[in-house]
This record gives sequence, structure tokens and C-alpha cells, in this order.
Amino acid sequence: MDITIHASYLPQDDPDAALAFYRDALGFEVRGDVGHQGMRWITVGPAGQPDTSIVLYPPEATPGHTDDERRLIAEMMAKGSYANINLATKDLEGLFDKLQGSDAEVVQEPTDQPYGVRDCAFRDPAGNLVRIQQLS
Repeated sequence: MDITIHASYLPQDDPDAALAFYRDALGFEVRGDVGHQGMRWITVGPAGQPDTSIVLYPPEATPGHTDDERRLIAEMMAKGSYANINLATKDLEGLFDKLQGSDAEVVQEPTDQPYGVRDCAFRDPAGNLVRIQQLS
């Protein structure tokens, strides 16, 4: 059996700010931008990897959440403790410099970790933690 990761989901609470980070700062392609009832779902992904995407979704659209749960998710997003993703690049220093020059919040400068990887970290405009690892 052959299986791949096709898409993962990250919450966003400002579609235009999410586009500025994922499209303009990271350089991802926009593969979809769907609006419904005043909300937007934006699908982005790295160029040259058409089968791997991130769907930036409005968390308030998730069915089955109570008002208390929606409020808790909004509070966790504001604290930057709700969602995260790990990316990788062959040019960590170059990407770090590019992101640092944008409005992205730097969480960690490029660092050699004791577990054998070099990485840095940012928060996207919704507060999601975005770790970026150096590929060898």
C-alpha cells in the first residue's frame, strides 16, 4: 500500500495576513481560495510539490464545537499554543533572513539542537508555531 500526506490543516483568523505569510513570505503557491458565509479556506503548498498542501481554515467553521470550545480555541491561538507545523529547507539561513524581514514573529533563530537538527521557529499571523528544519 502506498500512502502520502495530502493535506494538513492550520487555523487562520485573518485570511489576508495568512496569505501574506504563506504566499508572500514563505513563497508557497495558492492552490485554492474558497469563500463561504464570510469565511475563507485557503489552500497553499510548496512549488514543485503539488500533492502536498496546507489548508488554512477558519476554526469557527468547524462543526460540532460549542461556543465555549470556540472561545478556548481562539484563546489558545492567541497564545500560540493551538497548532504547529514543521517545514524543511536546504537553505535555512536564507529562509530565516527572508522571514525575519517580513512581519513574521521570530520565536527562535537558527539553532543546532541537541537532538541533531538545526532549525528555527516563527509564529504565523494566527499564532501557529512554524518550525523550519535544515535539510542536509
